[in-house]
Amino acid sequence: MGCTREEFLRWLPGATRHAPMQLKADRAVVRAGEATVEISFTPAEPRRIGLVSIPVLNVSFRFSGAEAQARREFMAYFDLYTKRGGG
Repeated sequence: MGCTREEFLRWLPGATRHAPMQLKADRAVVRAGEATVEISFTPAEPRRIGLVSIPVLNVSFRFSGAEAQARREFMAYFDLYTKRGGG
C-alpha cells in the first residue's frame, strides 16, 4: 500500500468497521463477525518517480473461519475505505 505505518494505523479502525482488534507490533488481529483476520504490515523501500517519493507498506491478510463471500466483502470495504483520491 502507498502509505506510512502511521497512516495505516489511523485508517485501520474505520477500514475494519471498528471491529474488535488486538494490535501487536506490525500485526493486527481483527474479529470480523465469525471470522478472524490477521493483518500483517511492514515498511518497504519507498517508490521513487523522479523527485517524488511514495511510502510503501507491505500488507498481507490471513482469514480464518470466513467463507469466500465474507472475505470478498471484507476486502471490498477495506479497499474502498483505504483508497485515496486521484486522477
